Amino acid sequence: MREESSRPGDITGSTYTDLAAVTPEAYAIASASRNLARERVGNVTLEDRIRQRCSVAVGDFAMADLMRFAGDPVEAGVAALARRAPIVVDIRMVQAGILKRGHASEIVCALDYGEDIARERGITRTSAGFLALRDRLEGAIVVIGNAPSALLVVCEMIREGVRPALVVGTPVGFVNAAESKEELRTLDVPSVSNAGTRGGTPVAVAAINEIITIHAERGGHAGPGY
Repeated sequence: MREESSRPGDITGSTYTDLAAVTPEAYAIASASRNLARERVGNVTLEDRIRQRCSVAVGDFAMADLMRFAGDPVEAGVAALARRAPIVVDIRMVQAGILKRGHASEIVCALDYGEDIARERGITRTSAGFLALRDRLEGAIVVIGNAPSALLVVCEMIREGVRPALVVGTPVGFVNAAESKEELRTLDVPSVSNAGTRGGTPVAVAAINEIITIHAERGGHAGPGY
């Protein structure tokens, strides 16, 4: 059962947009996958679009029922993209997977920061990176697909008063992955997450890429890579 309320979007038409599909064959494959997902997942709300894309990303429609949304995250993400807010990610795989078209936001990887903090405190490099980037998280989009430790650090910073515009938190694993996402859902911040130990980089990337696509469909700034 889906417990969260969803805001309806104008998404029921036949037009399909995929900014990553740059050849006819790629578009045909992506369109066929999305049509299947629409049938299986539903196509009533903007959140349904994220459910569809995340299900396609992992090849399993069961993912749709694991997705959780809080604080109108699609609208929060689109507004942040319109402001060209930075997108701060946990690992380079997430950074590489996020669309460079359809927006003008800088994509910042936490692994490129905080080396001294990691060494001094004996914590993970991703956690240290987010601590080092604390001042850049205000109003930013945070995307964490791999590191539960980093998501827990971000949650702690939110409790201390830092306010990202949106947190996409879908880390995968058996140690703190489920717990970190549960913690995120207790906070007063727009978020996309999923229940349980599943998730990972493909889910996080799919979620933010769908929000970028919605932003672009609404005429948002295309960015230099468009």
